Amino acid sequence: MALVPQAVKQGYLAATTPLVRWLIRRGITPNTLTTIGAGLIIASSVAYGVGAMRWGGALLLLSGMLDTLDGQVARLGAQTTDFGAFYDSTLDRVGDGASFIGIAAYFLYAPDIRWREEAVLACLVGILAAVLVSYMRARAEGLGLDCKVGVAQRLERILGLGLPTLLVGAGEGGVVLTTIVVVLTVLSIITVGQRFAHVYRVTAAAGVK
Repeated sequence: MALVPQAVKQGYLAATTPLVRWLIRRGITPNTLTTIGAGLIIASSVAYGVGAMRWGGALLLLSGMLDTLDGQVARLGAQTTDFGAFYDSTLDRVGDGASFIGIAAYFLYAPDIRWREEAVLACLVGILAAVLVSYMRARAEGLGLDCKVGVAQRLERILGLGLPTLLVGAGEGGVVLTTIVVVLTVLSIITVGQRFAHVYRVTAAAGVK
């Protein structure tokens, strides 16, 4: 079960449908949106790295919005292609690591970070966990299995990092940001376990070895 309810996700998709149709009429392609979204998330990671936390959060949330729009444009505009799916998935993996890399740089070089070593380590583990979450879904779908389970999917990670940093920044001594990173890392690790258990149950029930 994801932290963001499915009803909220469906409501968001319905609310953005007029914008999606406008983008289609203007000839904006899914790959264009994917590229802009990747550029925004890299800009977000740079903002995090230099300590501009609110800018980092705002750019991350905007990139997350584009990440949903490119798929909607592809589906509603009948523009789905194998390369588009590959391109989107590849740049999503860049995004999975970029934010935590920027935050790790901030923890390394900013003065007065209270738990510097622990915060950097949490970022490194968070990168691995986030990439694993995404890889497990892609690998399962390559085997013909659905694997969208887990408490911290990509949307949850973007909202969980973007909203708090936009609203409150890093906090004194980086404590707020460190807490956010640790919580997201733990949730991502839990999601890895959930996806592993899910695929095991499905394949065992089907008699697949």
